[in-house]
Amino acid sequence: MSETIHVAVPLAEILTVAQEYFEAGRYGAADRLLGHVLVATPAHAEALHMRGLIALRQGRGAEAAALIERTIATGPVRPVHWRNLSEICRLLGRLDDSLAAARRAVALDPADPLAFFTLGMIHYERLEFDACIAAGRAALDLQPDLPQAHMKLAQALLVTGRFAEGWAEYEWRYRIPGAAPLMPPTTRPQWDGTATDEPLLLVADQGYGDVVQFARYIQWVRARCGNVMIACSREISGLVGRMAPQTPRYHRWEEIPPFTAYCPLSGLPRLHGTTLETIPVGGPYLDADPELAARWRTRLDALAPAGRMRVGLAWAGRPTHNNDANRSVALARLATLAESGPVFVSLQKGPAAAQAGDFPGLIDLDADIASFEDTAAIIAGLDLVLAVDTSVCHIAAAMGRPCWMMLPFAPDWRWLTGREDSPWYPTLRLFRAETPRGWEELAARVGAALATVTRS
Repeated sequence: MSETIHVAVPLAEILTVAQEYFEAGRYGAADRLLGHVLVATPAHAEALHMRGLIALRQGRGAEAAALIERTIATGPVRPVHWRNLSEICRLLGRLDDSLAAARRAVALDPADPLAFFTLGMIHYERLEFDACIAAGRAALDLQPDLPQAHMKLAQALLVTGRFAEGWAEYEWRYRIPGAAPLMPPTTRPQWDGTATDEPLLLVADQGYGDVVQFARYIQWVRARCGNVMIACSREISGLVGRMAPQTPRYHRWEEIPPFTAYCPLSGLPRLHGTTLETIPVGGPYLDADPELAARWRTRLDALAPAGRMRVGLAWAGRPTHNNDANRSVALARLATLAESGPVFVSLQKGPAAAQAGDFPGLIDLDADIASFEDTAAIIAGLDLVLAVDTSVCHIAAAMGRPCWMMLPFAPDWRWLTGREDSPWYPTLRLFRAETPRGWEELAARVGAALATVTRS
């Protein structure tokens, strides 16, 4: 007769395997192992800490914060516990708690550059930009090659209008761990701005809004380079073609002809030496296809009551954006705008378009908007575009159309601070949230402004 033999596995070994699973993205397997550890030792700090990180990765922020707080309460406490608690609280909008946790992490380990980086992150969210800059510099004093600290420093410098140093720091963006590469590996150098007739490849990088914003520099490049081509996604190619009609465009890397140097579009402001006073504008630099615009205008005339102001509405950006929780909003939270008088037309695409029914009277065009060219054509027939910080605003403003943008409390660097206008786009008006995720209050102010315009 045989009997089952049970071999005790040290908890340290179980934690090591759980850590390996966590790093490989096998969160369920890691969590099961941590459950065994916590059955044996319910107050095991590292098991609680790792379980909190798993909850964060799986989108359960409140649970993650509670687990990290329990980690700290049970001890022993390490600085990384406070650092991670700070980041979780920041993501949850608990800015005071986040700041206190970041300061505690710095106090416990003033030689940890990531603690200062975390402190800089929360200072940015609190609009404490000088403190953010100081924290970023402190992190870089400890670790000069820390990409994320360079990038946060860049954002704080740019949002406060210190462009010269900001553009230089912005060059670190593709070195951040986990950042998608700009392009396949190449031995060719990045262009330094020198005039040349050798083939130059411009890469339409980052988000669609970034592509529209920085496409204004293409003509500046063409004045210095006689042989320019653009690598861009098929989705944005049509608009890029309208902004740079004489520049060849390629959608697949393997189809691109040989080039001597390359440059991302987002790197052109640095080479241009752009300051607040020298941003290239020169009026609208994007237009809609006339025939497509005429067809959409006919469609809008049939859908929207005559004589009423037509306002395009977009309430959410790309869900994978690292700041989407702050810049996008559930449409129901903007529903009071429906009382301001205009006819609202949805310009929303993506998963959030399914929320169209949460806004009374909204004309939903989602099923028929097949491309960014359609979006531009619809905008051409509207009186105003109202949106959160997403590509729709860039398209409308680049077309020279009236556009209002609803900004989160901590704005992206390009919208600067304390102003309602933008040096990037003359027809853009900025409405800023006065508190973190204070969308209802912001919607009330925008609605009052809309009602005034509608009545005039």
